[in-house]
Amino acid sequence: MSGELLSTARGPLAGVKIIEMAGIGPAPMAAMLFSELGATVVRIERRIGAAGGIERPLRFNYVLRGRDAISLDLKDPAAIEAVLELVEAADVLIEGFRPGVMERLGLSPEVCLARKPQLVYGRVTGWGQEGPLANSAGHDINYIALTGVLNAIGRAGQPPTVPVNLVGDYAGGSLYLVVGILAALHQARSSGQGQIVDAAIVDGTAHLATSLFGMLAAGVWAEERGTNLADSGAWFYDVYECADGKWISVGPLEPKFLKELLQRVGAEDLGAEASLDPSGWRAARRRLEEIFRTRPQSSWCEVLDGTDACFAPVLTMREAPSHPHLRARHTFCEIDGLMQPAPAPRFSRWPSQRPQPPQPADSDVVAALSAFLKKERIDELVAVGVLRTIEEKTNAG
Repeated sequence: MSGELLSTARGPLAGVKIIEMAGIGPAPMAAMLFSELGATVVRIERRIGAAGGIERPLRFNYVLRGRDAISLDLKDPAAIEAVLELVEAADVLIEGFRPGVMERLGLSPEVCLARKPQLVYGRVTGWGQEGPLANSAGHDINYIALTGVLNAIGRAGQPPTVPVNLVGDYAGGSLYLVVGILAALHQARSSGQGQIVDAAIVDGTAHLATSLFGMLAAGVWAEERGTNLADSGAWFYDVYECADGKWISVGPLEPKFLKELLQRVGAEDLGAEASLDPSGWRAARRRLEEIFRTRPQSSWCEVLDGTDACFAPVLTMREAPSHPHLRARHTFCEIDGLMQPAPAPRFSRWPSQRPQPPQPADSDVVAALSAFLKKERIDELVAVGVLRTIEEKTNAG
């Protein structure tokens, strides 16, 4: 049953075959995106040695959903040869190791492209494939720190605020890897030539901040955090605490929207023109703080939801799936009894499908590899121990 969803997958990438070398961080997120766009993805896990990351039961590792996995002993030359057989049938390979790891395994881009010249070889790292820091350990916080982005996030007079690992790992890493692979895949189909996609989190994060760097150069953005329009410096683009300790967000940057906010909360005397003079921002902020502390969050939702005041309550991750707007759009869905974000984006020609929950490696090696190898060859690899079934894993364990 583990391969049922994948074998009937529909989407713009139906027919695309991808090999994912198991890892943590941006690579599995990219593989999840590809699988939810209709590609057939097989995840290759190391039979010996854990992949790392935050330990939790498999069913809660949501980014592993939507694809099957097999386990291989990557120190065994026969297993490496099996991977290269999969490469011959694949369109894309994704790996997120430090530079040199795939080369030491015998799965370098040169080796893989020799076996499949049309292959798109996607590599995602923090520092990139070359440069003074290329072989250094690091995590999201370090990558976004080096680009100047971390320094820009936070309130005036406070240390930089760590924005969880969305900005670096998943925006600067996963999404840029996906965009690069899609571009290279398009080119490979027209030219017959594959290539390497080097997606570095430092590069992607810096690119995400292009607009900020432009405003800094123009002198309309200050390097002192918490003093600009969109970094909590402006009183009309910030979060405010309510009477019940919960929070709301307001962001009416345009005068006509700010005017509506002020009218609805009873602060018309501030005047929308107050947004133009930074010298008055502190007093205006204090006024809104006093106003918003007079009612609970739910009451402000009744006043401001659905208006042009540029308003939204600050919901927790447990609260978000129940919001009427997100319910109406099915932004979250239930998989294996667990509420989680639904696939995105959506397409007019392909209805969204509910991904299969994460599956243990080797649950069904035939289903996992049927798009890559003939069944006879899969059976041969099982017979000699290169592949193994879930029953064999259980007995061996």
